[in-house]
Amino acid sequence: MPSNAPVPESEVIVERGSTPQQLGPKLNRSAGDVVRFLLLQGEMVTATQALSDDMIELFAAEIGARVRLVDPGEEQEAALRARYFGDESQEDVDDEEDLRPRPPVITVMGHVDHGKTLLLDRIRETNVVSGEAGGITQHIGAYQVDWNGHTLTFIDTPGHEAFTAMRARGASVTDIVVLVVAGDDGVMPQTVEAINHAKAADVPIVVAINKVDRDDADPNRVMQQLSEQGLVPEAWGGDTITVEVSALQSLGIEDLLEHLIVLAEVLELKANPEAPARGAVLEANLDVGRGPVATVIVQRGTLRVGDPIVAGPAWGRVKALINDQGDQAKEAPPSTPVQVLGLSEPPIAGDELRVTDDLSVARAVGGAREQRMRFSSFAQAGAASRSPGAKLEDIFEQISRGETATLNIVLRADVQGSLEAVTESLRKLERDEVRISFVQRAVGGITESDVDLAAASGATIIGFNVRPDRRARELADQRTVEIRTYEIIYKLIEDIHAAMVGMLAPEIEEVVTGDAEVRAVFRVPRIGAVAGCYVTNGVITRGSKVRFLREGVVIWKGAISSLKRFKEDAREVQSGYECGIGLTDFQDLKEGDVIETYEEREIPRT
Repeated sequence: MPSNAPVPESEVIVERGSTPQQLGPKLNRSAGDVVRFLLLQGEMVTATQALSDDMIELFAAEIGARVRLVDPGEEQEAALRARYFGDESQEDVDDEEDLRPRPPVITVMGHVDHGKTLLLDRIRETNVVSGEAGGITQHIGAYQVDWNGHTLTFIDTPGHEAFTAMRARGASVTDIVVLVVAGDDGVMPQTVEAINHAKAADVPIVVAINKVDRDDADPNRVMQQLSEQGLVPEAWGGDTITVEVSALQSLGIEDLLEHLIVLAEVLELKANPEAPARGAVLEANLDVGRGPVATVIVQRGTLRVGDPIVAGPAWGRVKALINDQGDQAKEAPPSTPVQVLGLSEPPIAGDELRVTDDLSVARAVGGAREQRMRFSSFAQAGAASRSPGAKLEDIFEQISRGETATLNIVLRADVQGSLEAVTESLRKLERDEVRISFVQRAVGGITESDVDLAAASGATIIGFNVRPDRRARELADQRTVEIRTYEIIYKLIEDIHAAMVGMLAPEIEEVVTGDAEVRAVFRVPRIGAVAGCYVTNGVITRGSKVRFLREGVVIWKGAISSLKRFKEDAREVQSGYECGIGLTDFQDLKEGDVIETYEEREIPRT
C-alpha cells in the first residue's frame, strides 16, 4: 500500500495490543511504515509485535488519523449484548401492578475504626469483628436482619481509604446510607469520602454518632462538622437524621433501627419479583470444594436455583443459593443478599449479574467478555516485557540517577474486592518518575507460573492474604524473584511508598521452617480437632508460628499448641514422618490443607 495514500477521514476503531501488520492497513499504511516510524522514535518493534497504546496514538498523530482504542473483543461483546439484552440505555420499566414492597438495602459507611462493624455486630448479635486482620474490615459483607416484623438488608463496607471502589459499589446498590462517625474523632477524610459517594448515588443519609459513652465524645462538634459538609441535623433545622449510639454499650441501637424503618416506609421501595432477575456482584472468590462463589444483592426479579446466569466474563447455571445465615435457599427475591454457586469463574466485584434466556446465551456473552479480558491481559504483559522492571529496593537508586523507574508487579489477592482495592491504592502512588505496571492481577495463591511471569518481565510478586506454595518459593529463590506478602493493606502501601523515597525499613524475613500436609482429621474430647499430618518439608516444631493454607490462601494464623508422634509428645518432627498437630484456636481442618511453620528474622537494608 503506498505510504502517501490518504488516511481515513472518519474515526478508526483500533484494538489495544494491535501489531503493525494489523494497524497499518486500517490507516492505509503498510506494516513497514509503522515499524520504520517507531524505529526513528527509538522503539525496536517487529511487524508481529503487540504495540502499546502510546505507540498506536503516536503513529496515528504523525499521519493525521483519528483513532479510538478499544479492548480486543469489545465491539463483538457490545453486539452480543444488543442482540440478547436489547437497548440497555433504557431503564427497565415495570407496570405499577407488578411492583411489590421490598426490604431497604442499607449501606454502613464511615472512617476506619469508627465502629461500623461493631455497630452492625450489635444489630446482628454476632461477632464479625474478631475475625478481621488487625480489627479492620477488608471484605464486603451483606446481611439481613429481622426486627419488629420488618426486614432490613445491611451492606458492611470497609472503611479504609484504599477500599474506595468497594464503598462506591456499595453506594450504587443502596437505598439508605448509615454514616458512622465516632463522637470523639469527628468527621475524618474517609467520612467526607463516604458522604460524597452517598450524595453521588443520591440516597438519604442517616448519621450514627458512635462512641457517645466515651468521656471525650462531643456530639455537638460532630454535628457542626456535618453541617459544614452540607448535612444539617434535624435538631438544627435541617433534614439529616442523627442518632447517638454506642455500639460497645448497645445504646441507641433500637432508636437507629426505628428511624431506618420509618425512612424506608417513606421511600416506598418496590420491585417486580417476577421480572428476569438482575443483581450486583459485591464480592467473589474461589472456594475449595465449592468452586467460584459470588456474593450478590438481587435488585430486580427473583433469582432461582437452576437459572442460567452471566456476570462479567463468568457464566453458568445457579447450582445453589446460600443465604447470610449459611443455609441453602431455593430462591432470592429483590433486596436479598446471597452467595451464588455455579459460575464458570469468579466474576469481578461490581459486575452485573443477570439471568439469560438459556445457557447458550450466557456462554456466548461471558465467552466474548473473557476473550476481551484475555487479549487485554496479553497486551499488558507484552508492554511490561518491553519495560524492564526495577526491584523494589532499587527504585530510589534509579530515581536518584534521574531515570524513570517502572515497578512491574504480579499481584495476587484472596478475593476480587481486595485485588481491586490494592490495585487502586498502588496506582495512587504513581509519580512522574515512578510508573507502576501490573503484569498480571489474579485471585488465588502464588504459583510457579506467577514466578515464571515475574522473572520474564522483571516483576515483583505481591501477595495480599495469600502465600506461595513450596515449589513457587523454591523457583523464586532460583530465579531471584522477589515475593512480598501482606495481610494488612497499610503495611503494603507503606512499604511501596518507603521504597520510592529511599526509606525502606529493615526487612523482616519470614523463613519457612516446615510444611505439613493434613492427611486426616481426628476429633478428641475436650481438645477438639487434631490434624493427622505428613511433614513434606523442613521441621515442624512445637510452639512455632504457623499459617494455615487452603489452596495457597491464608485462612488462619496462630501457633502450634500440641505436637505428637504416635501418642507421645514431641518437640519436633522431621520431614518424611507423620505427626499429630493441634492448633491454638482453629478447628476448621480439612484433608489437603497445608500447615506452614515459620520464623521471623530482621534483615537490615544495605
